[in-house]
Amino acid sequence: MKRNNKITLVGVTACLIFSMVGTANALTAKEALGKKLYFDENLSEPNGQACASCHLPSAGFADPDQNLPVSEGVIPGRFGGRNSPTASYAVFFPEFTLKGGVRGGQFWDGRAANLVEQAKGPFLNPVEMNNPDKATVISDVAASTYAAEFEAVYGAGSLNNIEQAYDNVADAIASYESSSELSPFTSKYDEVKAGRASFTAQEQTGFDLFTGRGKCAHCHGLGGGKRPDVFSDFSYHNIGIPGNTEYPYSLIENPVADLGLGGVLNNTKYNGQFKTSHLRNISATAPYMHNGILKTLKEVVHFYNTRDVPGAWPAPEVTENINSNFVGDLGLSDAEEDAIVSFMETLTDGYVVAP
Repeated sequence: MKRNNKITLVGVTACLIFSMVGTANALTAKEALGKKLYFDENLSEPNGQACASCHLPSAGFADPDQNLPVSEGVIPGRFGGRNSPTASYAVFFPEFTLKGGVRGGQFWDGRAANLVEQAKGPFLNPVEMNNPDKATVISDVAASTYAAEFEAVYGAGSLNNIEQAYDNVADAIASYESSSELSPFTSKYDEVKAGRASFTAQEQTGFDLFTGRGKCAHCHGLGGGKRPDVFSDFSYHNIGIPGNTEYPYSLIENPVADLGLGGVLNNTKYNGQFKTSHLRNISATAPYMHNGILKTLKEVVHFYNTRDVPGAWPAPEVTENINSNFVGDLGLSDAEEDAIVSFMETLTDGYVVAP
């Protein structure tokens, strides 16, 4: 799908959001404001790209351009360096911390501590929304149809102070991203857990493998009753993903290893480590991994199963700090791989129990 088509779809899909995620609770005034900011294509320079352009509801709040490993910005030909992660369920990742081990944060490398800090980034990124400064963003908000709503939430004259207004834009977007529209828990898995539906035989086999011999749950675990089941340990790992030579920009000619968390912390101890993504709506968010190298869930499971089989995969992009405890040569059959995929497909929101 080309970028222009994606932009057109933003407005259409905004109207279809409830069909994808089910009935959500009514939004608060701040969440409703954040939703308008999230879908506003006039907040880029030039106009034409919104947060939703790369985090679209119908694509599991990820990029609908599943034929590309990375996203194209508002300027044609400019691409980001990583696969766009889903915005759904991102609220469940805790604040970034180094205490007791690295956990939480936003972006693949945790460089934003929380959703508010994450929301500040794309507006000013030249390969995303390309605004030259914060004042340009706030000028567009002040000229919008919802400017009065902004002042109703943050106070009269709240658009006059550029720095504070910019922080409030991010705060409102984060508030919307924290709402039940992005985290509705309406998958088949949730219905099975509630006793209103049952897994098929293949799905049940997949669940048993996922939590057992497939070792998936070691990093993509259930909440254990202490938190919702979003299937992440909120930590960081280098699982030996190969470099992606299909990037649509010049780095394929001058490859530079993506150090992930190690680059953010400037510490080789963490080189090659990326955040464990959650698995909610995973079937809708292809391609996979930080560099989009794996195109299907079957490929993902096969990689985990066979990474260490000689000749099965190219060498890792970063050879330091590779996690070999739960990835490598698991000995799963082709049918067992398919069963795990079948289970993960039950994590897609919008499931309706047959009457």
